[in-house]
This record gives sequence, structure tokens and C-alpha cells, in this order.
Amino acid sequence: MGRRRDASSFDNFLVEWRVSARAAANALSTTDGRWALVSTSLTAVLAGAIAWLAAGTIPPSTSRYEASREQSLLPYQLFLRLAAHGKANYASIGPSGSITGSPADAAYDPNALDNSLADERAGTDNRPSIDSRTVTMDSGDTLVGALTQSGVSAEDASAAVVALAKVYNTRSLRAGQSFEVTFKPAEGPAVQITYTPPHSASAANDSDGSAPEPVGQLLSISFSPTVDHDVSIARTTDGSFVAQDAQKKLEAHYHHAGATIDSSLYLAAMQAGIPADVVVDMIHMFSYEVDFQRDIRPGDSFEVLYDYYYTPDGQPAKQGEISYAVMKLAGRTVALYRYQPNPNEPADFFNAKGQSAKSMLMKTPVDGARISSGFGMRFHPVLGYSRMHKGIDFAVPVGTPVMAAGTGTVVMAGLSNGYGNYVRINMGNGYQTAYGHLSRYAPGIHKGSHVHQGQIIAYSGNTGLSTGPHLHYEILVNNEQVNPLKVKVATGRKLGGKDLRDFLQQRTHVDTKIAAMPLETKLAEGTSELRAAKD
Repeated sequence: MGRRRDASSFDNFLVEWRVSARAAANALSTTDGRWALVSTSLTAVLAGAIAWLAAGTIPPSTSRYEASREQSLLPYQLFLRLAAHGKANYASIGPSGSITGSPADAAYDPNALDNSLADERAGTDNRPSIDSRTVTMDSGDTLVGALTQSGVSAEDASAAVVALAKVYNTRSLRAGQSFEVTFKPAEGPAVQITYTPPHSASAANDSDGSAPEPVGQLLSISFSPTVDHDVSIARTTDGSFVAQDAQKKLEAHYHHAGATIDSSLYLAAMQAGIPADVVVDMIHMFSYEVDFQRDIRPGDSFEVLYDYYYTPDGQPAKQGEISYAVMKLAGRTVALYRYQPNPNEPADFFNAKGQSAKSMLMKTPVDGARISSGFGMRFHPVLGYSRMHKGIDFAVPVGTPVMAAGTGTVVMAGLSNGYGNYVRINMGNGYQTAYGHLSRYAPGIHKGSHVHQGQIIAYSGNTGLSTGPHLHYEILVNNEQVNPLKVKVATGRKLGGKDLRDFLQQRTHVDTKIAAMPLETKLAEGTSELRAAKD
């Protein structure tokens, strides 16, 4: 039954095919039929070409792409790099989500993501492996607080300071001290992030004023409390911290400097490029032989040979010693050499013959003083009549440091009639010095205290019977006031025997060194630092 039905269907198909073939043959046998076939074929070809071109302009379906993008994972480090380039302002991170939106006002580099992904696949990373920054302590800061504000975690900051305290007194740290701090940047796993750029996100994050989030793992801290001193703190392999205190090896260099004095020794020395601490020592050297107020005149000159210590990179670190100095004054020359007869005692300065420059008393007990009233009879400006002035007055501003003219013991420190605030020092052998009209006493100065020559004992003022700020200075010999400008005082020691032979040999060595060195006379142009010239 089934075979007869299939045979019948096949017969019907053949009949219909023959009818269609005869109809087509009849149509193609005429001219109109052939043109109709050609026209229909051309129309079909043109329609197919137009359809193919139109298909190329239609965007592909984004439904599957969007779904895939919503489920993609973006490595956290890649996100940080994009954020650093301004491609993201704010992101919330969660276990799932999507990357949606983009900042409307951000400059977008279409190749940034491709380049970052290429670096990620290649295993390369152009970011620095260590983050370094400078931290400076402000007034009122603690080191722990300054570090945490710079991005160090509280735990790392505390541990580092504990390690530092083992090698350095942290109480010595002062405002303005700078520290070089290094971090290992934070690393995170690949996470999904949802990007949402709220307009006030940055302000919201900073509004609470709390310490910033740690920027990474603290690796090291280093600083230099002095030019010749380096301190470092470093993380060890077990995560703890260890501190080291390193002293730089300093090199001593000699300088031979000098100048002509136009106004004062101090100003001329500074203009010659001599460090201030060397100038002060030089003034103290000559304070027993030279009265800087009355003996120095324009046209006088000086020279000094001193050494100074420098760091390996050439930075001046600290003062050395003055080996020799000379002042050429009108009518006389004062030359002094440093020599230390006893290694257990301080060095002293001697003239060319081995006589100590020190005397029992200094010429003047204040620096830069002008004598406003001498020793003798005078009209007293307060009492209104003439009487004996038993000392000399130095016109100096209130608060000028007053030095002990000699070594001894304070026998009085207090009010004394017209002297106002008053100090008297007993130097022994019948010699005493007195200081009046003081504004205040130096710390530790009281009856019975021992003072050394040149020590600051008080400050000038305007107390007692005084018409203006000045220092009244007296020298007493066997309790009688004498003229300080004419008094004869004992001089220091004179070398002899082996000490003198050793001194003369050392003096010859210094003279030879001076003769071989050029004289530095000008301050380095455009700077007030030590001159660069070194031997």
C-alpha cells in the first residue's frame, strides 16, 4: 500500500516537471520571454548585493557582550593603575558586580586598557617596586604621628620607633627634621569592582580628618640628625625592625685665611669666609693681649691657620682647631701658636718665645663695648655733684652677656646700693673684679659658685643709680679699686726645658706650612658657606 502511494507521488512530480519544462521552453522560444528572464536575474543579483552591504553597517548584538563584561574579573593592580591615570575616581569593591559607567569629565585613552592587559599577560609591570617619600616633622608632632600621617601603618610606625630608641634618643628630634621613608606598594588579588563616580566622593573621604590608609608595607626610614651622622631603620626578613647609627668618617683640611680690617675683626673675618665659630675662638685668643675697642684701627690686618672637618662628599661638618693666628696692629704685631704641653690639660696659646697669652684678667668683660666713662673724678649725672668714679663704664645694650674677667669664686651676687644688681668675684692673690647695674644673673651664679675666665656670669642692664644701660666694671687689689686700664696683672706660664724645645719645633712646622699655603682673602661669591678651597 505504501509502495503504491510513493510511486503515485513520483509519477505526479514527473508530470508537473514536464509541464513546467514545456512552459519554460515555450517562454524562452519568444523574445519577450528571454528578456523577462534576464531582467529578473539582474534584479535578484542587485538586491543580494545591497542586502550584503547593509548587513555590514548593522552593530553586532551587545546582549552577549554586556553579559560577559558584567561577569568579567578586573585585576586589582590593573584597576589601581587605571585610577592613577585618571580613569577612575571612585570604586566600590565586592564579591560580585559589574564595571559600569565612566567619568564624563575624564580624559580617556582608548589604548590604556589594552596596554595594561598586555603588560599583565606578559608579566611586566612599569610601576616602581618601591615607593619613596620625604616626611618632615612639624611643631608638636611625634615621630609616630608624622609617620602614620604619611601612610605608614600604626603598627609599623610604633615598631620602627621602638627599634630607633635603642640607638638614638628620640627626644632629641625637633620640628623640621626630615626622614626618607620607603614602602613596598600594597598588593591585592584579582577582584570584581563596581565603578560609581559620585561628584563628592573625594571630599567625603577626606572630611573626617582621620589618618590616611596605609600606602603599603614600611621597608625603611633614614635621616641625618647632623651633617656627620646617619641613622637608619630597616625591616628584616622576619618582619621586625632594626636600627643602625652610623658616624661618617670626616677629613680635616687646613685653611690659611686673612684680611685687612676696615671696621671690626669679626666683620672682616666673616667677609674672608672664616666660619663664625673660628672667629669667636680667635677673638678669645687675643682677648688678653688686644683691646678690641681701642687697639684696632682701620688698615690693621690679621691671618689665621685653622683646620675644619668635612664629610666624604665635601660638606663642612665641624670646627677643628686654630693652629696659629697673628694680628698686625699699628706699631706692634701679636702672633700666637697653639700648643698643648700636657695631654691631660687643655691646650694654650703662646707667643713666639713660649710665653702664654693668658693673663689673670681679660682686657674687657664684654664684646664690642665702648667706654663711656673712665676711671677718676667726674660729675655724677644722677647725684648732681663731682665724686670719684672707681671703675670704667662700657656702653652696651640691656641684655649684653657679661663675662668673668678671671677665674675665681663669687663672693657676692645681689643688690648693692647704687650699683643695682651686682656681682663680685675673688680671683685670689688679692685680686677681685666687680660688675654693676646688671639686669639679671646667669643660671647658677650665686655666692660661693666657682666661675672660669670668659664664662657668662650676668647680663648688662640699667639698675641702681644709672642714667642709661651700661656695665660698670671694677678691679680691686687688696680691696682697693684701681684703674682697670693701667693695672698690672700676673701673666700666664712661660715654657722651659723640654716643653720649650717641643714648642719651638712645632712652631717651625707651622711656619713652614703657612709659607707653603696661599692666603684666602675673599668670601665665595654668592654664598656665606665655608669656602670650597681645601689643601
